[in-house]
Parts: sequence; C-alpha cells; structure tokens
Amino acid sequence: MSFTKQDIIDALKKIYDPEIPVNIWDMGLIYDIDIRNEEVVIKMTFTSPTCPMMEELLGQVRESVKGVVGDMPVQVDLVWDPPWDLSRMSDAARLELDLTNQGW
Repeated sequence: MSFTKQDIIDALKKIYDPEIPVNIWDMGLIYDIDIRNEEVVIKMTFTSPTCPMMEELLGQVRESVKGVVGDMPVQVDLVWDPPWDLSRMSDAARLELDLTNQGW
C-alpha cells in the first residue's frame, strides 16, 4: 500500500459542492475512511437528503479516491445517521461561511 489516509483526505479536500464554497471534508460530510486489506470504504452524508448534486458528488468521491488508491476497490456508502449538523464543520469552513459567531 503506497498511500495513506491523509492522501485520501487530501484528495477529498479538492471536491466542492457547487453551491457551497467549502470542500466536502471541511464541511464534515465524510464520516469515516476505512482502509481495509482489499478495499477502501468511505462513509459520507449530505446536508440534505434532497441535495440535487448527490449522485455527481458520490461519483466524484469514488473517482478521486480511486486516483489515490489505484486498482484497490473503493466503496462509498451514503449514511444519514447520525444526521449532519453545523458542528461537523471545520473551523476553516465556519470562517469561510461566516459562521464563526454561532457558538460552535
């Protein structure tokens, strides 16, 4: 294995929802990255189950991680529990969206 979890995170930080100027990692949409012997499993969510970009973003995550891990299979699981909330955002994301005075 010639990649690290940080390599995957770095790739995910390049993916943005077109409606939000913050990457999906800093938005807190990625819940887990599990690097197993034979595959990588990503658990992610969205801010809303009606996100119109859901399928496109799921595909971008899969392709971006494949670019890091090569031939290893990548599984992206969409999860809704626990529900996403603003507390999952990084400090950088809160600053970018001017949410720094929200008491998070």
